[in-house]
Amino acid sequence: MKNIFGIVGSFRKGSLNGMLMAAIKERAEAKGLQLEIADFKDVPLFNQDLLANYPTAVTVVKNKIKSADAVIIATPEYNRSVPGVLKNLIDWTSRPKDDNVWNGKLVATVGATNGITGTIAAQYVLKQSLLCMNVRVVGNPEFYLGMAQEKFDENGTLIDEITKKKIDELLSTLATSRIL
Repeated sequence: MKNIFGIVGSFRKGSLNGMLMAAIKERAEAKGLQLEIADFKDVPLFNQDLLANYPTAVTVVKNKIKSADAVIIATPEYNRSVPGVLKNLIDWTSRPKDDNVWNGKLVATVGATNGITGTIAAQYVLKQSLLCMNVRVVGNPEFYLGMAQEKFDENGTLIDEITKKKIDELLSTLATSRIL
């Protein structure tokens, strides 16, 4: 089974990006892909002084990224950038430099927002950070989900057929890559 690791850059209950990742997981599993969603609430703020005694919570996430065939990152957009919790996780898991789990990893970025632009600016910033770590960023299809609150029902279930097709296209791209 193909192994994908999902990271949601929001801890908020009822997060649109959390709902999007849950929909991606459901559609992935229907296609024979396995997608585990990260739990990284216990990852401390990055502090280089802690590298000598690497936090267990970071090691757990690093190992999951390392063993995944691909990673999907769902990011909200905060002030035209990524949330601090997401950037913090990326900073931790890319260190130390000789153990950068992102090196060569296939990564797709997605994002959902209640605005029109669908996290375009945040994904741009995220992709810049990923590229400097030698990540294989999926450039096409791009995935920006604007007006996301209209795409899910009151239980958080994806009801929009166009979004389902976009998810399937993204998963197909990942599944047919040379890594998966």
